[in-house]
Amino acid sequence: MAARKPFLLRVDPAVLAAVEAWAADDLRSVNAQIEFLLREALRKAGRTPRRGAAPAAVEPTAAEPATTEAVEATDAPVAAAAPAPKARRGAG
Repeated sequence: MAARKPFLLRVDPAVLAAVEAWAADDLRSVNAQIEFLLREALRKAGRTPRRGAAPAAVEPTAAEPATTEAVEATDAPVAAAAPAPKARRGAG
């Protein structure tokens, strides 16, 4: 199994409750449900990561600490992010 990178995500309590209920309906953990939603959003946006490709390095910004405490998705507020709109190429 590929290594997992833990991260902290702040989310509206109502969004978390909806994800928790959806996860329970699908017999998934909240963490698995969020990953499922993220993968679906990436697939629909045409941004599915290639298998075996190394993840891009991300430098922390001034707003984010260089290190964060690892938090289990079921113990902390988490939710899936909506995909960013695709940029149009060749227009203009």
